[in-house]
Amino acid sequence: MSSAPRVIEMADRVREDLVPHGEALRQAVRWLSSQRLENEKRPLQELLAEAALRFDLSPLEAEFLRTNWSSVREGD
Repeated sequence: MSSAPRVIEMADRVREDLVPHGEALRQAVRWLSSQRLENEKRPLQELLAEAALRFDLSPLEAEFLRTNWSSVREGD
């Protein structure tokens, strides 16, 4: 029996203890906002990918961010 699923489960628990639920996503949104203000020319997809890595977003959080941020019209 492989211990990989157990290690992943433990890592998820540690992450939840270190960062309150939803906080990483909130930090990513704040960071994206500031990055868009600093450099409007930087491709949005590049920023979204960096935010997912920088804030250790889950695949679901990254998809949520990508879907909702991309739906915001430029200039609003």
